Amino acid sequence: MFGSLFSGGVVKRALDNGLIEIQVHDLRDFTESKHKQVDDRPFGGGQGMVIKPEPIFSAVEQIRGGQEIPVYLLSPQGKQFNHHLAEELAREARMILICGRYEGVDERVIEHLATGEISVGDYVLTGGEPAAWVIIDAVSRFIPRVVGKAESVRQESFSEGLYDFPQYTRPRNFRGMAVPDVLFSGDHGKIKDWRRRKAIEKTWRLRPDLIKQKELSPEDKKILEEIHKGRKSK
Repeated sequence: MFGSLFSGGVVKRALDNGLIEIQVHDLRDFTESKHKQVDDRPFGGGQGMVIKPEPIFSAVEQIRGGQEIPVYLLSPQGKQFNHHLAEELAREARMILICGRYEGVDERVIEHLATGEISVGDYVLTGGEPAAWVIIDAVSRFIPRVVGKAESVRQESFSEGLYDFPQYTRPRNFRGMAVPDVLFSGDHGKIKDWRRRKAIEKTWRLRPDLIKQKELSPEDKKILEEIHKGRKSK
């Protein structure tokens, strides 16, 4: 499932250049079952199958090799994955991601093995593999030299808890849709102010919860007040 995902793009270049290392482990290799069974019916009855604790504990213990390496279970009830958590995880020298499947994993994995649980959204996937790919891709961007320009990572959406400002390129006028004149003014101060205003405006329109969570500067508060007044006057 992971082969094609790592065969191109930024992550592939990072792997080729030795900037990151990714190892995929099959839980079936860590079971003593004759039929390589990694799941079983839940005690107490119910639908679906639950991943057994033995292969997960065995896999993690062998991978760790006695070292303290954080272990994260990918689960819909975990901590919400976001830009800041990706940056935090990138500081780890190594980490282990457990891809849950079926009806979940044995609770003893969560209570006694996992460092924590991570969710990529309030929805259920057929397995944790797509979530693992999202985390690997996002975390890799914070590894030095993985992305060509480190500044672009620092300035992109969510780095400040705001959506990105609008971006434009040639042609200046496309089918009557013109690029804002301020971007051609040559006044870097005006351009910076315009971009900040648009970022706040877009975030407030699409994700007001992000604005409410953010500690705004006096300048940002003034911009937000102006946005509110402009909407009320319409």
